[in-house]
Amino acid sequence: MLQVQNRNLPTHGAGFMARAMTWDVIIIGAGAAGMMCAIEAGRRGRSVLVLDHAKAAGEKIRISGGGRCNFTNFDIQPDRFLSQNPRFALSALKRYTQWDFIAMVDAAGIPWHEKTLGQLFCDRSAKDVIAMLLGAMDDAGAQLRLNTSVEAVAQREGGFRIETSAGALDCAALVIATGGKSIPKMGATGFGYKIAEQFGLNLIETRPALVPLTFAEQELARTKDLAGASVTAKVACNGASFDEGLLFTHRGLSGPSVLQISSYWREGDLLEVDLAAVANVGETLKTARASAGRVSVKNALARVIPEKLAAQVVAEVGLEGNLADQNNAAIDRLADRVHRWQIKPVGSEGYRTAEVTLGGVDTDHLDARTMEAKAVPGLYFIGEVVDVTGWLGGYNFQWAWSSGWAAGQVC
Repeated sequence: MLQVQNRNLPTHGAGFMARAMTWDVIIIGAGAAGMMCAIEAGRRGRSVLVLDHAKAAGEKIRISGGGRCNFTNFDIQPDRFLSQNPRFALSALKRYTQWDFIAMVDAAGIPWHEKTLGQLFCDRSAKDVIAMLLGAMDDAGAQLRLNTSVEAVAQREGGFRIETSAGALDCAALVIATGGKSIPKMGATGFGYKIAEQFGLNLIETRPALVPLTFAEQELARTKDLAGASVTAKVACNGASFDEGLLFTHRGLSGPSVLQISSYWREGDLLEVDLAAVANVGETLKTARASAGRVSVKNALARVIPEKLAAQVVAEVGLEGNLADQNNAAIDRLADRVHRWQIKPVGSEGYRTAEVTLGGVDTDHLDARTMEAKAVPGLYFIGEVVDVTGWLGGYNFQWAWSSGWAAGQVC
């Protein structure tokens, strides 16, 4: 079993609290990136300690993918990661690929399946991935200390000193794998950003990403009755578009297409939404008019989109009567409202529900091959704390595996 040390149970002898213990590598953060880095550094024979203030490792892994962990994607591509420097992630992603992680999952005997759009999930539970990582850490000789908060970090000759709630620790290499600000109820903080600033690294402005968007009261007054309705939609903003599910909520919009576009949306921007991305409403209604002209416009449209949404769209366009009563121009107006709905969200649900944090440690300050701070030898930043954010669908986990692997080769 992997040796897990609690804050009140020092395991390095009676003198632990009185003197700093020395490690080759200390990793702050027992998430996806931190555990991967620990495995790789340990396999190189380095003495490795992973610290986390949480009571369990891999908590975001545990809750991801509805508890099944969308651990990577078949179609990892560089253009599916957002960053001030989109090419930064290339090195790590090419050297440790989705196929490498899939091989690790297969070797651990974890059954998995492809869901949609190349997304890979565990058949059983995300806990299988956590157990795999903890087992690999154990095999590599890495140690894990939970329930331990880091109170201060300082550079010293030959490395760093970390003051923790369980005493002082020294290390030659320090890896920051603390994640971003998303889902604070899981213990997320901005700690990693503070360390970056302490050592003079620039930060790219952070904000919630992969997050539901919210409406102002006037828009909610028109859409609140649609809460719970879902469609396959194409949502576009700032040159990006996604064809996936859209869900109306009591606060605005959610669903995969909206979570995806939230990474590209900025306050004040309009969304253009095709509410029937898998159909051509104009052609469908004109064809139906010839054979089912006595059907009401609302009921005819309800065969393409949800009934409540159909009723609202028909009322907004101002159409009454049956299909046979509508000329081509009227049907075209109705189709235009369905296929080119424009809406301006007022904000998002914030870090509380955001899956990831956009922005972070400026990649200009990091070495793309090693993840080491260019101006601070021995200091590394990996995973979500870095200004690299992937699409929904396993991309952010792959960045965690790849960046953690890259740092683990050299730290």
